[in-house]
Amino acid sequence: MRSLEDVRAGVDDALDRGDGDEALQLARESLRRQPDAEGWYLLGVSLFSTGDHDEGTRALQSALDLDPSHVDAYVALGDEAIVRLAFEEARRMLNGALRIDALHPVARRLRAGLREREGDLDGAARDYLTAALADPDAFPVPTPLDDDTLEAITEAVLNSLHPSLREYLANVPIVVDEVPSLDVLEDLPHAHPFELLGSFAGRTLAEPVSGDAWSALPPTIGLYRLNLARVSADRQELESELRVTLLHEIGHFLGLDEEELAERGLD
Repeated sequence: MRSLEDVRAGVDDALDRGDGDEALQLARESLRRQPDAEGWYLLGVSLFSTGDHDEGTRALQSALDLDPSHVDAYVALGDEAIVRLAFEEARRMLNGALRIDALHPVARRLRAGLREREGDLDGAARDYLTAALADPDAFPVPTPLDDDTLEAITEAVLNSLHPSLREYLANVPIVVDEVPSLDVLEDLPHAHPFELLGSFAGRTLAEPVSGDAWSALPPTIGLYRLNLARVSADRQELESELRVTLLHEIGHFLGLDEEELAERGLD
């Protein structure tokens, strides 16, 4: 029989591989063998990974009932609140985590994202720096995306396209925002607010014009500067992320879905 430590390590490994069902099976085995705070925590994050947010929240609260200092349970609840766009609740959870461990890098990174949405860029920079000092390889300071770089890469991507497609795209505005708006996030409920790099709205090239108001709206591509910076460890990665994001959203304009984009390496 595997040791409890191996079972719990297996939960982490399954979560890293994106296998929520395996993580959940192992987490339940872990909790049966030792119903402690860590077991409830692993069950909670595994439930989250399968989309069961209500049961996941209850499991994480059970972890905190048993161990009020379980910092990762606070962080997981904070991250889940961010996904639900409950930003004030997320801040309370993350501040709770940082009262226990002021240097917790994930809590710092998540709080930095909240501060960016509030326009507190100095506070966000301090949180990013603290996270980087704790683990510079896993949590590098975001690479700034300046207007010149953004414009140069966008122009290079558009120039690489077939002339006929460039003609169509001439009528598609590319709008750069610091972070995605609440309206955008509410339209994309499965997107993490801090990981959404771009979006497409409006009628695709393949859709016929109809009489409704939606089809009359011009198609628009959105790019999110601070999110692009957050996911990039250096300049090269930043430029690559921007190119892929722009091509991804152009793909949506052409009528491609997420699966078709993934097949083309644009996920």
